[in-house]
Amino acid sequence: MTTSPPNRDTPVGAVPRPRGGFDPRRLHHWIAFGFGSGLAPRAPGTVGTLAAVPLYLALAPLAWPLYLGVLLGLVVLGIWACDRTARDLDDADPSAIVWDEWVGFLLTMVAAPSGWPWVIAGFLIFRLFDIWKPWPIGLVDRRVHGGLGIMLDDLIAGAMAALVLAIAAWWLVG
Repeated sequence: MTTSPPNRDTPVGAVPRPRGGFDPRRLHHWIAFGFGSGLAPRAPGTVGTLAAVPLYLALAPLAWPLYLGVLLGLVVLGIWACDRTARDLDDADPSAIVWDEWVGFLLTMVAAPSGWPWVIAGFLIFRLFDIWKPWPIGLVDRRVHGGLGIMLDDLIAGAMAALVLAIAAWWLVG
């Protein structure tokens, strides 16, 4: 962990604020920052989504209802962690918060066929929707705030990407 250097205004004995606002003493920061993946200096959303791939691979063998149950739990956890972290940082939607990308990618892959081509396709389609923000993603991104707002636009992007992936699978696999 790197910290900002103390300055003349920092009281003696004070703990310097970590760079990027990440405070390793706070569990909700670990979650919201995607266990550190959101601290990437460039493209934190893409790096965060990439960091979610191993979690997807671990969850993929689960039965569909169990996968959805875990996903729902991660959504609830994310609303809490992202809301608290955004308030800690006094920023409505910091780019370093990537738990929404993690969960959005997991939603993208909810019914995808197995295999690396589908993981790569899901990754690319999800990132396209998350970056492009077509309606209604952009609308939700602008109008819904707090932890729910941080999570919801990526969940919609994940649902739209899942639909595209399902259509592609139906067309290509049958």
